[in-house]
Amino acid sequence: MSLTPTLQRSAVVAGIVGLALIASGFAVLHSSDDDDARTDDLRMPTKSLELVATTTPAENAVAVSSRLYASSPVVLVASSSDPKAQDLAVATANRLAVPVLIDDPATAAEVKRLGPSTVLTFGTTSSYADARPATQSTVGKEVARVRTAFDITSAPQRDIIVLTGSLKRNAAAVASATNAGATVLEVPRGDPRTVPEAAKTIAAAPKAPVIALGPRFTVNLEYTLAAVRSGVEQFGGGYLAFPGRTMVALYGHPSTKALGVLGEQSVAATVRRAKVLAAKYRKIVKTPVVPTFEIIATVASAGAGKDKNYSAETKIRELLPLINAAEKNGIYVILDLQPGRTHFLAQAKQYESLLKRPHVGLALDPEWRLRKHQKHLRQIGSVSVHEVNKVGAWLAALTRKNNLPQKVFVLHQFNINMIKGRSKVVTTRPELATVIHVDGQGGQAAKRGTWNYLREKAPKGVFWGWKNFHDEDKPMLSIPQTWKRVKPHPQLISYQ
Repeated sequence: MSLTPTLQRSAVVAGIVGLALIASGFAVLHSSDDDDARTDDLRMPTKSLELVATTTPAENAVAVSSRLYASSPVVLVASSSDPKAQDLAVATANRLAVPVLIDDPATAAEVKRLGPSTVLTFGTTSSYADARPATQSTVGKEVARVRTAFDITSAPQRDIIVLTGSLKRNAAAVASATNAGATVLEVPRGDPRTVPEAAKTIAAAPKAPVIALGPRFTVNLEYTLAAVRSGVEQFGGGYLAFPGRTMVALYGHPSTKALGVLGEQSVAATVRRAKVLAAKYRKIVKTPVVPTFEIIATVASAGAGKDKNYSAETKIRELLPLINAAEKNGIYVILDLQPGRTHFLAQAKQYESLLKRPHVGLALDPEWRLRKHQKHLRQIGSVSVHEVNKVGAWLAALTRKNNLPQKVFVLHQFNINMIKGRSKVVTTRPELATVIHVDGQGGQAAKRGTWNYLREKAPKGVFWGWKNFHDEDKPMLSIPQTWKRVKPHPQLISYQ
């Protein structure tokens, strides 16, 4: 499959000065198509994904050259301490369609490997065989001489992707990659899911080998590439659950209205109600608003039951009508666990088939996590951070294994003691967007106090949820009030 270009080669010829003007979030550069273009001096990457842990522009330039060029009759080398010389070298390399390197101890070996007949140097560099110093005033003559002496033509566009954190900083590597027919994508944070246009280009080339330059790409890139190439996006677009969208959820169990608004109407009516609620938020919220169901999959019970765990596990077949309807209508689903005396992970695994779906996340409700001899409503339950992290690790592995978009992972809390050791909750897993959902009820002053208290010393990297209770809140906030008064704005707003 050919890669879809967004910038033509003519934009590259301008050199690094032009590159600096490209939008900082993303750029694609590639060589023009030419049926008669040279191919004998180029090489294809030997791996489908190669993580290059280089750190300097000089190292990155060598990394690209060594992987994409078998040889080159002309090589350009620029001073490592002269930015203007580097700019000129990059612009010249783009005119000649040859590799450009930055002077460095490792550069000499790469120049030798390429076997050039001519080396053009820019600025003060080390000694290179057959070197010809080039300046602003002489570069035109050198370009003409090289074009006359060597039959160098532009490389055809090839299905190769090179990722870099900065086009400007790695201008030499960018030029060499472009001149070898590769597509170069700028991904500043190392995660292609965060750059929509880069993700789109990667998804359009599912078999193109990828070379990633720099340590920012050495963690989790295999998963993030696979997730992008799966072709499955979040409802509302993109691959990350948060930030960038607001979820508005109806909470409850489909079998009864006693547990929340989800059970107050038929499946079809529930779908309509969720869409209407989301539409009302869209009038005041700037980000995409995604209608959501938070379904209580396991219900805390007064009696021990046959398994003695004080939790009633809903059968999957009972949940499917609502979940299938949600999937068809662009409604995200969060499965809520109230495990009683059972480990959260044990219950989560019972719903693995549902959690393999791209638009189904998971919520843990520690209020209903009992220790031995405890019973519901006599004590407020709690869970250890170790148990929370075990569930998070399992859910992340499931998401990674199935190349799914990032999942929402909700932790309900209205009391600081509900999650023991909360500061150690792992929030860095790229597969999960972790939400602390503040679901206290009652007077608004008390609710805001709980909100502010739970936000203090919270783990870094968490997102936030707020719950409105139709019956228990005194009074319940309206939609405009929720958005105006609850600050910072929550990413998940639910109604029970």
